[in-house]
Amino acid sequence: MPKVILICGKICVGKSTYAEKLRAEGNAVLLSVDEIMLAVFGQYAGERHDEYVRNVQQYIFDKSLEILQAGADVLLDCGFWTKGHRDYSKEFYGQRGIPCELHFIDISGEEWQRRIEKRNGAVSAGDKNAYFVDENLLKKFEEGYETPAPDEVDVWV
Repeated sequence: MPKVILICGKICVGKSTYAEKLRAEGNAVLLSVDEIMLAVFGQYAGERHDEYVRNVQQYIFDKSLEILQAGADVLLDCGFWTKGHRDYSKEFYGQRGIPCELHFIDISGEEWQRRIEKRNGAVSAGDKNAYFVDENLLKKFEEGYETPAPDEVDVWV
């Protein structure tokens, strides 16, 4: 039976890279909120950014059901920064009898800073299509991020 993998971790820890690795290893489709948001709005979606993200997330959840019905696993690269979002996601799939795993990527603070700097350099140079991590984005992240409890995590990366 196809399953859903929720890829969780701080901004810029390697979630998208990990998701691509899993996608390449098996019969899976990757759905990424950032990929859609950047394709439609670019770096700045303005004051309605959070509303657009919620809409894209709902679209991704609905689309994932079609993909699962077609027989492929689904990899969701949506951050899953809050316990509420993780609980909602597990309930969404659990109510439909769909297996769901949370894969949590955890790295050291030093490595995290190095990756943010590397990403920002690549985005500034036009070599990477990702969000530039500025002070505002870091502040928003720090205000809303909730590290998963060990009992929430199925796979530690």
